Formats: sequence, C-alpha cells, structure tokens
Amino acid sequence: MIRVLIADDHELVRRGTRDIIQSAFGEVKLGEAGNTREAIALLMASTWDLVLLDINMPGRSGLEVLEEVKRLRPETPVLILSAYPEEEFAVRSLKLGAAGYVTKSSAADELLTAIKKVLAGGKYVTASLAERLATMIGRPSDQDPHEMLSGRELQVLRLVATGWTLKEIAAEMGLSEKTIATYRARISDKLALSTNVELTRYACQHHLVD
Repeated sequence: MIRVLIADDHELVRRGTRDIIQSAFGEVKLGEAGNTREAIALLMASTWDLVLLDINMPGRSGLEVLEEVKRLRPETPVLILSAYPEEEFAVRSLKLGAAGYVTKSSAADELLTAIKKVLAGGKYVTASLAERLATMIGRPSDQDPHEMLSGRELQVLRLVATGWTLKEIAAEMGLSEKTIATYRARISDKLALSTNVELTRYACQHHLVD
C-alpha cells in the first residue's frame, strides 16, 4: 500500500487528485493538507512514499515548504503539482530537491505517469523541460538576476507585476504589510530596479507572469 500526502489549498483539487490516485492504485493511504502548517504537521506525524505539493498556498510558499520537507524528510520524494506553467517554477523546484513538476492543466494520465516514475525512484520531467535543462547545462554559469530571489520574493514579484498592492499581497500571503514591504525592498536591491513599472517590465520580459 502506498502512502501519499496531498498538500493543496483547494478542496476540489485534493478530491480530484485523490480520486485519480485511488482509481489507479486501489488501496492507498492518503493524507490531505489545506495549508502549509497542516502539511508540515502531517509530514512529521507519519511516513509518506510521496508528497504532492502545490506551490501557491496560504502562509509560507510551497517552495519554502519543499525546502522544509527536504530538510526534515530528505528521503521523501516531492512531486510539485502546480497551476503555474513549468517554465516559471519547474527548474527552481528541481534545484530545491523536487522529484518532478506537473501542471494542473495536465491530463490525469500524465499525473499518474509522474507519480509512478517518482515512486519507482526516478525523476519526472516533460520533454520540453528536459530540453530546457539540457540548454541550461550547456550555457555559461551566468544566471538571470531573478534566480537569486527566494521563493517568497519571487511570489511577491509576480504579484507586484500583476498589479497587486502591498496590502493585497499581505492579505493573500497571510503576512503583515511591513513584511511584504521588506520583501519588495529586497527584490529591488537584487534586481537593481526601483519602480513597480520596472519590476513589471522585467517580469514580463522573463515570462514570470502570464
């Protein structure tokens, strides 16, 4: 019997994912977490063969949780299941220790293929992502400035570039407006950009926003 922890803040997504897994594997032990706090608590309370983790959840970002999972349970594979296109977060997720990246727009068969490969001890990447990784390996080590951003900073940058105010971002992420302002300042320092217009232009040029 496999043991899978599903961490996603949308109940419908958790239910759909649960149904897909149960239909393919039959008898399974499933855990469900609707926020990052619940995810870490369940992670520590039991042993899991796989963690399915969303990136965008209330509280800490999924990328921060991924780092925490790999610190607390380094042997537990994590498969990212995200609404964000893979070109935005897949490479970063793999660098942080994820075993694969699947978008929520993928077909159920692709999700199952990814799960089976990860459970077998492998890593799952799409053909397009594999090509991108090969290109990255073959190019100089110089990295884009946004690669220096933390997961939380990248999340703030995306929201700023989408037109959200600091107050709205604070409410979305469950943090104080002062904390978001600190992240915003760090982003400006790392990217050497000061205005929201400059940040938005940068995010668009590097395909960090839709």
